[in-house]
Amino acid sequence: MQMQRRKVKSEFFNQINAVIDWHPLRALIEPAYAKGFSPTGRPCYDCMVLFRMELMRMWYGLSDGEIEEQVNDRLSFSRFAGLGMDDAVPDSTTLCRFRNALVKSDVYDRLLSEVNRQLSSRHVMVTTGVIVDASVTDSPRRPRGQKEYDVVEDRHEDEGVDTANAKLVEKPRPGVDTEARWVKKAGKCHFGYKRHTVVNQDGLVIAEETTPANESDIKHLVTPLEKAGLEQGIAVMADKGYDSSENRKALSSMKLKGRIMHKAQKNRPLTEREKAVNKAVSKVRYAVERTYGSMHRWFGAGIARYVGLAKTHAQHIMEAIAYNLYRTPGIIVSNCIK
Repeated sequence: MQMQRRKVKSEFFNQINAVIDWHPLRALIEPAYAKGFSPTGRPCYDCMVLFRMELMRMWYGLSDGEIEEQVNDRLSFSRFAGLGMDDAVPDSTTLCRFRNALVKSDVYDRLLSEVNRQLSSRHVMVTTGVIVDASVTDSPRRPRGQKEYDVVEDRHEDEGVDTANAKLVEKPRPGVDTEARWVKKAGKCHFGYKRHTVVNQDGLVIAEETTPANESDIKHLVTPLEKAGLEQGIAVMADKGYDSSENRKALSSMKLKGRIMHKAQKNRPLTEREKAVNKAVSKVRYAVERTYGSMHRWFGAGIARYVGLAKTHAQHIMEAIAYNLYRTPGIIVSNCIK
């Protein structure tokens, strides 16, 4: 409730402005967003106006049209966006083109890294260990009316199923997201994507990777960790879905401490030591579950707003940036009390 009360006040925007230096973010965004004039002859909007509107849209769970309306209607919104009383507010079409330009330039991962760099410099993001986990993002643009689908059981790597080549059995109908895939998780079928997330011990998001939903977790441990750029000696915790000799060797070669939960094998039960490791890791994995849960409650995460893998990955990154910044004022206050 305290978080809810804070976010509807202009003080929250002031706190973010006090923490974040927008100039490095501008340096990343400007090359990706066209300057000068639009095809209709109107001047292009400042890229940081659009990026700040994107942040507010995430924080408040708004559509493009709704954030345009809020910036027009609320003084605190227009001030945070960097607009004056006489400035025109970008419309929903402009916001859509802005996102597409950033997706085309593949700049989103770098934006998350820059925000995290600034948070680390202010001791908001302190990383002594990381947790890796995956969550499904459902796409509402699923195929309907077909008689047969290729549905993959989540974490079925023990059965040797090739998830990378799993696909829709029939040709998809118009309106279907052709890059999304089916997966069966906890007895329920999902159509969409999977986000592979690295968080620190406080649950702040360090890196994201996005794949079709049918791809196994076990194959996507190294890439998000490489994006995270962790220092040597950091402990990496993950559940048994990531347990493989290849992953343990990869962590060793990256000079990271492997804390992957052990999975019992046929005719080889867990040892007492492996049980103790599993118990220790399970006690701290709640941080990533809390992150996913908070994103769902605060930002409406878990549903793909756009079509395609690249655009859904951009959504995941913006949710991660919004989440980290959303928690920042509270972490600063907590650090001051300590």
